[in-house]
Amino acid sequence: MTRLYRLFFALPCLAVLMGCASPLYYLQAIQGQADIFAKSRPVEDWLADPATPPEAKRHLVLAQQLREFASRELLLPDNQSYRAYADLERPYVLWNVFAVPELMLKAKQWCFVVAGCVPYRGYFVKNNADKFAATLKQEGYDVYVGGVQAYSTLGWFDDPLLNTFIHRGEAELAGLLFHELAHQKLYVKGDSSFNESFATAVEIEGVKRWFQRNGAIEAAEAYIEKIQRRDEFAALVETYRTRLSEIYQSNSGAAEKRAAKAQTFADLRRDYGSLKTKWGGYAAFDSWFAQDLNNAHLAAIGVYNQYVTAFQALFREHAGDFTAFYRAVEVLARLPQADRHAALEILSTSKS
Repeated sequence: MTRLYRLFFALPCLAVLMGCASPLYYLQAIQGQADIFAKSRPVEDWLADPATPPEAKRHLVLAQQLREFASRELLLPDNQSYRAYADLERPYVLWNVFAVPELMLKAKQWCFVVAGCVPYRGYFVKNNADKFAATLKQEGYDVYVGGVQAYSTLGWFDDPLLNTFIHRGEAELAGLLFHELAHQKLYVKGDSSFNESFATAVEIEGVKRWFQRNGAIEAAEAYIEKIQRRDEFAALVETYRTRLSEIYQSNSGAAEKRAAKAQTFADLRRDYGSLKTKWGGYAAFDSWFAQDLNNAHLAAIGVYNQYVTAFQALFREHAGDFTAFYRAVEVLARLPQADRHAALEILSTSKS
């Protein structure tokens, strides 16, 4: 009866979450979330089921250990999220659609009652995401459809573990759980760069502490190296985002801007090749560069990395104390957005 109750409860709540979205979009969101609820079972049930593969059981046990660590050591919400598991029988839980004008870098926004305005729109069925992206492309937008392995309902529902991410490596699984629980800890309506950067900073510090606690020095070092490479990738993209911004704001004609845009993306690919050589052939970002890159791809990268260094500086200012850190973040969250971002910019240059 509990699961059935949750399914009925999801309908009015999701209506509130989706706000003024179109009826069809609202309907697919309800159906997608209801499908996840219907397929969710407590982790204990999966572990007791002889049909559950041993490898899946191993990952589920690890996920529960990470879940307890997140609440006990990182002071993240201690609730029922990630204590159940669902096999959706697909590689992604949903697909986000990003859209940016052809000769601009400001991403199109979609606004919802609880989440506020965000630079993407999510679909639980890829075909629906592709159709929406095609419509935006016809309107002249650069578009990008990206698969999402996990997302947070911001504490409105108990988010389950999913087959879309449970088989990740230990560091990646830890990072994902810490990241999504951080969204439940604190979320500022309509400020994606703040929310994602905060969650990413918590993710990074959380994974470091997980490995430090377990004495896995080599694993911790490998994770730190991976994060450094992710930062270098983000910095490379940001360099070319700045270059494109200058091109788009110039007095050149549209044809000249398009030619300069194409050359800029070609240069970005070339410099990634150099970066990859420096990394000894590390190829984690090859799939991103294998796409037909456009402005929308840049928007998807920027959301997650813009203020990570600022939050890391704030964490250092509070001597690694999560209680004090969260209090400081809550102070920032109460500021008007312009003041909040100005404060984060200052923190980004902090050497403390």
